[in-house]
Amino acid sequence: MAAPPLIGIARLAAEAEPIAQRNTVSYASLPARSILNRCTSRRMPFEWTINPYRGCEFGCQYCYARYTHEFMELRGGYDFERHIFVKEHAASLLRRDLRRVRPGERIAIGTATDPYQPAERHYQVTRTLLEALAAGAGRDVGIITKSALIVRDLDVLRRIAASNRLQVRITVTTMDTALARELEPRAPRPDLRMAAVAQLAAAGLWTGVMCAPVLPAITDSRANLAAVASAAQAAGARGFSAGALYLQPAAKARYLPFVREHYPELAARYARAFAGGAYLPASYHQGLRARIEHIRNTLGFTVEPAPPPPAPLQPSLF
Repeated sequence: MAAPPLIGIARLAAEAEPIAQRNTVSYASLPARSILNRCTSRRMPFEWTINPYRGCEFGCQYCYARYTHEFMELRGGYDFERHIFVKEHAASLLRRDLRRVRPGERIAIGTATDPYQPAERHYQVTRTLLEALAAGAGRDVGIITKSALIVRDLDVLRRIAASNRLQVRITVTTMDTALARELEPRAPRPDLRMAAVAQLAAAGLWTGVMCAPVLPAITDSRANLAAVASAAQAAGARGFSAGALYLQPAAKARYLPFVREHYPELAARYARAFAGGAYLPASYHQGLRARIEHIRNTLGFTVEPAPPPPAPLQPSLF
């Protein structure tokens, strides 16, 4: 029986024009109807999202966004990091789409792909989007990235911040370079990310560090969390936050085998913890929030609101 014809984003991906091949990573140009997407999740502290690319080269073992490639019928375990789609005409689409944003609504850049992954060095989609935002005023914009490449755009970030509310968050899961390389194979080293925090903060931009996701029994010790927070404070970060691991099926299919290979003593606990869904038990979230709050209070960080626990209280497996 013939396979059903591809439709929607899957058809566009299949027809996307190849534009480059570097080592094991391919790049293709992807038509887009819109660059600004409405966020309907009550868990998220923003109303709109912008993702300049589809896929991310950093290859983080735990990445929750892997499911987004499934919409394009790309379901291999490594497709998300090996097939990168560059969105066409992003800046012009954003200038059009910004008319939909109401005063007070927040825009988050980089929720399902890193806006400063290696592709950005060549294609500069993120920079063109920032230029479009810099032309306006009165908006609430947030950027999240693992990459020190963001400092390339200090000039346009300053222009955005002059007339808008801008918050930049750098994700750092651990200051242990060897562990970071294991968890996030192609992301910049933690010390390079903290150096970027220092440059952004020195430029007068509101800059925070997000320790997310926190991995049970791997990066959730008080010592690891405190090390990240202390480095953030030394770099001049204004905020420090954290969030626990979240595994939808596509992410689970990649992350749990990684745990079995590298942390076999934890494999059974992880399997039980995520047997019922994508979220860890609420008791784990409560314990993590208590650790983070204590660290923030100790170091003098501004308290940032934490999301509510995602499930009824139940015994934690970690």
